[in-house]
Amino acid sequence: MAAEKIFVDTSVLVHAHDLDSGVKRAIAEHVLRQLWQDQTGALSTQVLQELYLALTSGIASPVPRRAARDLVHAYSVWPVATLDAADVVAASDCEERYRLSFREAMIVVAARKSSATLLLSDGLRPYRPITGLEIQNPFA
Repeated sequence: MAAEKIFVDTSVLVHAHDLDSGVKRAIAEHVLRQLWQDQTGALSTQVLQELYLALTSGIASPVPRRAARDLVHAYSVWPVATLDAADVVAASDCEERYRLSFREAMIVVAARKSSATLLLSDGLRPYRPITGLEIQNPFA
């Protein structure tokens, strides 16, 4: 039986690679190390794009573009959900139904598309449970 997939939101990845993230960095590194070991991590192209952008221009001590590309390449061995137009429509419905931002809804749709049962995020707090998907903040 295959292990259940755990979808990782951008924030967890960024904290793991941001030298200024302090305690959150240590927690994120531990979580990701476990996902690598168990081979249960999943991402989306959206998460990889946001990771690159955040690491090169969205944090206090940006990393070189080459290093950010290398990280995107390293994480690309995980299952990566690729979203299409139908997924954008599904995200719009999810946004409305669960009172999420559209960005958050895209993450939820990607997690579902990757068959994840758990989504790790420090920014996504739905007002109602999302069917078939547990959301946890690894920093809480």
